[in-house]
Amino acid sequence: MYHSDTEILFPMRVAPTLRDLRGRRWRRLVDRALQAPDAALDQLAFSLMMIRLAGCLTCHPDSYRALRGCTACATQVVRRFRGEDDELAAHFQRAKTDVSLFLSGERLVMVHAPEPALPLGPHDGVGEVE
Repeated sequence: MYHSDTEILFPMRVAPTLRDLRGRRWRRLVDRALQAPDAALDQLAFSLMMIRLAGCLTCHPDSYRALRGCTACATQVVRRFRGEDDELAAHFQRAKTDVSLFLSGERLVMVHAPEPALPLGPHDGVGEVE
């Protein structure tokens, strides 16, 4: 990454800058993650929540987000979140559950929307006799 503030995934060092961007519930959530020991469940869940919200998995070295840095990206994501702090807390709880399941060795089941049906072509084998 070219920017000194850019990392591959959301860094917890950015969390203190996010604390005062929203209401009281959000501040408590950030404080909870910051007060947890390194790599504790709350820190991992907070990071996963931010990775999901910010789309860190699709960020690459020459993207606009990477050029701005993680602090600016995370700040924008938290400020622009359209839901209430309760929704962010729910995202955190979901991330915490997912991290717990992963650490316990249980398999996570991801729910995806079904793929759209593609039109059949003339050589798709429909109606052919073998």
